[in-house]
Amino acid sequence: MIRVSRFNNTEFMINCELIEIIEETPDTVITLTTGKKFVVKESMEEIVNRIIEYKGSINYLKITK
Repeated sequence: MIRVSRFNNTEFMINCELIEIIEETPDTVITLTTGKKFVVKESMEEIVNRIIEYKGSINYLKITK
């Protein structure tokens, strides 16, 4: 799960395993495999970096156990 923000500054977590498409139109729109869409403040690059960080932390936990 990664943390993202709406334009009213409320934060929520999104399951990055369900992300199908990330677009900048110019707002960033995340579309899930379920068809649900979220408009968020973060840039596409920020979201990708958070996904990479999240996935890296999972792999780190697997290696250290």
